Amino acid sequence: MDMVDLLQRYFGTRDLDAVSPAALPDGVERMRVDFGMTQDRGQRFALWTLLMVLGDAPELDVAFAHEEDREAARNLMDMLAAAAPE
Repeated sequence: MDMVDLLQRYFGTRDLDAVSPAALPDGVERMRVDFGMTQDRGQRFALWTLLMVLGDAPELDVAFAHEEDREAARNLMDMLAAAAPE
């Protein structure tokens, strides 16, 4: 899944900055429902990633059954933290 496609699907725009604050909770709720229903590991990781960026991702031990997926998520969080402006 491509992040811009996820933004389009859940928020009706490909630009995160264009999402109105009023639309954010509804899109996040739809993502959380889809995250809970999908069994595809790649789709789950993509949804979790966007939820994490938006500050609403479930904890890793709840989100991912496989340790490799949890480790990939930890690596992603570390890379994002290292790239964050100070």
